[in-house]
Amino acid sequence: MIVVMDHKASKKQEKDVIAEIRRLGFKDHAIHGVEKTVIGAVGDERQKSQVKEALETLAGVEQVIPILKPFKLASREVHKKSSIIKVKPGVEFGGKKIMMMAGPCSVENEEQLMKTARAVKKAGAHILRGGAYKPRTSPYSFQGMEEEGLKLLAKASKETGLAVVTEVLNEKEVDIVAEYADILQIGARNSQNFGLLKAVGRQKRPVLLKRAMSGTIKELLMSAEYILDQGNPNVILCERGIRTYETATRFTLDLNAVPVVHRDSHLPIVVDPSHGTGFIELVAPMAKAGIAAGCDGLIIEVHPKPHEAFSDGPQSCTFPVFNKLMKELRPVAKAVGRIL
Repeated sequence: MIVVMDHKASKKQEKDVIAEIRRLGFKDHAIHGVEKTVIGAVGDERQKSQVKEALETLAGVEQVIPILKPFKLASREVHKKSSIIKVKPGVEFGGKKIMMMAGPCSVENEEQLMKTARAVKKAGAHILRGGAYKPRTSPYSFQGMEEEGLKLLAKASKETGLAVVTEVLNEKEVDIVAEYADILQIGARNSQNFGLLKAVGRQKRPVLLKRAMSGTIKELLMSAEYILDQGNPNVILCERGIRTYETATRFTLDLNAVPVVHRDSHLPIVVDPSHGTGFIELVAPMAKAGIAAGCDGLIIEVHPKPHEAFSDGPQSCTFPVFNKLMKELRPVAKAVGRIL
């Protein structure tokens, strides 16, 4: 529920409300606006009527409003203003500027990664993507370079100034990935790995949370709730395509998710047209459509030699193709009042 404090409420009254929320077994999440302070009280739904009555009697409380959405902290009911997720100076999600994440599916070797980092930086990307730990359907497929891959990503970041996003696969790897990466990615297969969601929620690095391949938008937002509930407000959602009966593409890129998320949640959302389609000739049209739909960023796979890629070659851009795409995206962004 939402506790709206009176605009004349004192700091002591605010502290008293927070203390009472905690005494009742709920978690508090204060949001300080220009005119008023709003405190989210999140906990066992079965007790909400008693908690509401108890909080309404406290000095300084204007009103107590039940939150209707099951995702409390991710909802616009609690946080009406769109969140800006800051990664580093000049790199933030949710503002006027659309963030571009680009790089290879897998970190394969130093030469491959450094060439790619330089190329995407030159084309205008803001963030280098690359998998050091790879979740693969087959145990015999390339599993990633692990910590050596993280070190290469850090080296590329240092040289180019690009931020780094890379995937974390399990709880025990959260700390080591956070040591090297600016953004921790939770992949589609782990979107409902609740132990992992809690673990990334306990650290402060921004988290890129991908939608499960069979997950609903509500389930994506409920997964975000696990991270937010642990104290990490820096969640970036990602529409990466869902499984449907359609077989012409690898997945079905559900661009409905972009305006729906903006309607129901304050969190920014990015689009992954590479995984969402699976074919390089479809990446550019869907990237443009994602911007037109209102996405806050794109994540696109780029490789110096896609035909030699260890994974996801058919959906990866070459350097010239990515450079051309960046040029084509800028007027689309301008048309919807954004910049790239």
